[in-house]
Amino acid sequence: MDPAQLVDAVRQALQAAVAAGELTVAVPDEITLDRPRSRDHGDYATPVALKLAKIAGRPPREIAAVIGRYLEQAPGIDSVEVAGPGFLNITLHAATAGALVGQIVQVGDDYGRGSALTGRRVNLEFVSANPTGPVHIGGARWAAVGDALGRVLSAQGADVVREYYFNDAGAQIDRFARSLLAAARGLPAPDDGYAGDYIGEIAARITAEHPDAPSLPDDAATELFRHEGTELMFDEIKATLHLFRTDFDVYFHENSLHESGAVTRTVQRLKDSGHLTFKDNAWWLASTAYGDDKDRVVVKSDGEPAYIAGDLAYFLDKRSRGFDLCIYMLGADHHGYISRLKAAAGALGDDPDVVEVLIGQMVNLVRDGVPLRMSKRAGTVITLDDLIDALGVDAARYSLIRYSVDTTLDLDLDLWTRQTNDNPVFYVQYAHARLASLARNAADLGIELGSIDDFDPALLDTQRESELIALLAAYPGILSAAADLREPHRVARYLEDLASGYHKFYDAVRVLPRGDEETGPANVARLWLCAATRQVLANGLAVLAVDAPERM
Repeated sequence: MDPAQLVDAVRQALQAAVAAGELTVAVPDEITLDRPRSRDHGDYATPVALKLAKIAGRPPREIAAVIGRYLEQAPGIDSVEVAGPGFLNITLHAATAGALVGQIVQVGDDYGRGSALTGRRVNLEFVSANPTGPVHIGGARWAAVGDALGRVLSAQGADVVREYYFNDAGAQIDRFARSLLAAARGLPAPDDGYAGDYIGEIAARITAEHPDAPSLPDDAATELFRHEGTELMFDEIKATLHLFRTDFDVYFHENSLHESGAVTRTVQRLKDSGHLTFKDNAWWLASTAYGDDKDRVVVKSDGEPAYIAGDLAYFLDKRSRGFDLCIYMLGADHHGYISRLKAAAGALGDDPDVVEVLIGQMVNLVRDGVPLRMSKRAGTVITLDDLIDALGVDAARYSLIRYSVDTTLDLDLDLWTRQTNDNPVFYVQYAHARLASLARNAADLGIELGSIDDFDPALLDTQRESELIALLAAYPGILSAAADLREPHRVARYLEDLASGYHKFYDAVRVLPRGDEETGPANVARLWLCAATRQVLANGLAVLAVDAPERM
């Protein structure tokens, strides 16, 4: 019995009590289950009686006792106890709890997946680094977390489109082009330009393809280096992200919004609806009326659209493509965008809740207790390439996903490169490799899982076996919560708990027979439990796009 089935059993017990007239309450839509800290308090606990007490006008322990009498009659329930102020502690039969093991092995890669977001079309925009330099360490965090979030949402049935907003318009591109041209002409970078070895490398590649480019008139040369440079830089960015196992479905060009007239049409729409006000020779959006902290200039006094004009047009473009949820994943310096983008949706006559903005904090690399400040190639920042070189893809992804994006992250390179159990990714991957080794050893002894009819879940009745089964049962709920809360780090932390539970089980319980011992039904049951654990570890690592190694 998995948690969802147990929730149904609690609901049915409550409905039976209501039908019998013992309780006069509405059956709640949501019934929660928790894992007690101590195994002495059962397999699961529910506070449903506490939530119903005020409505029913009766003591919660009294309500819990009524529900418990009906719940004890449900198949697979061993005992139900009223505890504390009114909790129901539920203990399952060993066979009922252990039956989940067979289900996991049979379902395989699909175990844990849900359907709560089926029918939702989600536009997930992340990284979107300007094509003026390599992806820096902050963008690397979003590359890992954004990709993992997309996988988590997809696992709940959502139709997710990963999108990269390609900033190929504006002043930063002008500075990039002038920096490339200066490097090609052997001149210092402009005061407001970009430095770093990569500028010289790209300038050299453009010059090799267009030998006359540096000697062209300034305007023509700048335009050539702008066009060629942004393409080369973006190709590098995409190649690095692909190496990092982060790929996008759509690369949206900011410049297309201007060239297509989308920005002009959006501005006119806001004027026509009365949402733009002309003052101080500029057109202002009254975004404070929709929760923004200040009104925003949409068209500047020189007649040029402000940056927010592109944001407005881009939002409309996303909605026109059929997305009913638009998630923006932005850096720490974009906190004002939360209210700004929601206000933009409201001003355009849409529901602000269609917009979600996630803000990620900074990442620092630390070695020997000292922060690393500079990349050899980029000159001013640590890049994703630097991180991959230092840690490898698996450890780099896992280390960035493992922590809530709300917190500033200090990554200790010494820790994340160790081949020891204090390195979280090594700890989880080692558990999977250990399980794969166990399966090979079993095969060498001629022991295979065989038919599920040969599996007796009732034999999985020790404390360590029960604890491991409970951890396996928790995985669908972890995956669901990670999607609901937009927190893929929950999956990583769960995998560490599961790995710990497996190591404790393996140290306490003999899985394979020793020496001349014959293989018994208990050995087979434990081998099924090991196979289920290995499957869930693999499923969780796949959500993080981290390898599940067979050997280490």
